[in-house]
Amino acid sequence: MTGTILEYVYLLVVVLIALTFHEFAHAYVAYKLGDPTAKLMGRLTLNPLKHIDLLGLLAFVLFKFGWAKPVPVNPSNFKNPARDSALVALAGPISNLIIAFISYALYKFFPVSDIIVEFLKWNVWINIILAVFNLIPLPPLDGWRIISIFYPRVMFDRKLETYGFIALLLLVFLGGNILSVYLFSATRFVIKIFELLI
Repeated sequence: MTGTILEYVYLLVVVLIALTFHEFAHAYVAYKLGDPTAKLMGRLTLNPLKHIDLLGLLAFVLFKFGWAKPVPVNPSNFKNPARDSALVALAGPISNLIIAFISYALYKFFPVSDIIVEFLKWNVWINIILAVFNLIPLPPLDGWRIISIFYPRVMFDRKLETYGFIALLLLVFLGGNILSVYLFSATRFVIKIFELLI
């Protein structure tokens, strides 16, 4: 029982960290590329309360699938809307991979307590899973914005986004095995890269 409670505590803390840095990264890169929208709305911050959607956080804890508040972006403020929108989208997953790599290096190289090692391992897995999941090229995920750089006309096509979102829901709720295999395989691949780098 204690172990289960501790696992939920790990999950809650790690998800808060992962989502906060993910959304902050979107806001930061958007601001650096000329769009102050997120900053003006108070989203250029590491305060998790500004980024967390309570229902999405609860879904993460209960169902291992959830969401944060999307960072508002106005592509018309960018010099190159297609390219810069893709860079903003890419910033989120990259931030999670950086956190995962740092956590991996810490528990590999520094003698710490079992509790901290367990926390760091959760940090590695959750951040990698969040990154690779968001790289799936379906709306409203970051992967859609990233590949849309090659097809600027479809980047904000509402009809395509609706169909893509439906496809994503079907993948999550009906394609569990496919999604699980992808997430596990992609996560193991990233960890292998970490091992090579370290």
